[in-house]
Amino acid sequence: MNLKAAREKMVRDQIEARGVRDPRVLAAMRGVPRHLFVGETLVERAYDDTPLPIGDQQTISQPYIVALMVEALELTGVERVLEIGTGSGYEAAVLAELCSELYSIERIPKLAKRAIALLDSLAYRNVQVRVGDGSAGWSEAAPFAAVIMSAAARQIPRPLVEQLGDGGRLVLPMGEENAQTLVRLRKKQGGLQEDCLGECRFVKLIGAYGWEEPERRH
Repeated sequence: MNLKAAREKMVRDQIEARGVRDPRVLAAMRGVPRHLFVGETLVERAYDDTPLPIGDQQTISQPYIVALMVEALELTGVERVLEIGTGSGYEAAVLAELCSELYSIERIPKLAKRAIALLDSLAYRNVQVRVGDGSAGWSEAAPFAAVIMSAAARQIPRPLVEQLGDGGRLVLPMGEENAQTLVRLRKKQGGLQEDCLGECRFVKLIGAYGWEEPERRH
């Protein structure tokens, strides 16, 4: 399988064809080797138009959705960005190509450890990953020009809004398990301007702004 050709086809047919136009985003999607972020048994499906499992009931998002969300952040290359849900590390790698500093939070230690090792092996030196509750943000690194969340929330996590600088963008999926909308919130003079980016389906955010921890359910 020609993985480079498959990646080019992914960008052309799945991403550009659906309206993603930012040349920097397209270049990042062409450059990051998505097949390294999936398990060995899924390498041949790495550039398919679909999310894929990465273990621990988590997924690597559909390539188009990654590109759409990243484009919505409107990055120019000088920003400090916060990512909620490191997962495989793929989106973090794409973001690292497009911003000056990336802070990424993952709640599952095993996934965080794997992502850190892979990002280090690919020489992404502008990324910091830690384990924790993403909905609480990373206050000591705030303010952020942009925040991106890869888990569906029932409510807007207020700490993330508070950690946005003026004019900052927060892109996240919101809604219930089977009915979610991808939205962009722009912070202006303390208020929020909302844009709808379309329907989506993500894993659920665990915690105060999403769902309870699984072990607490009865």
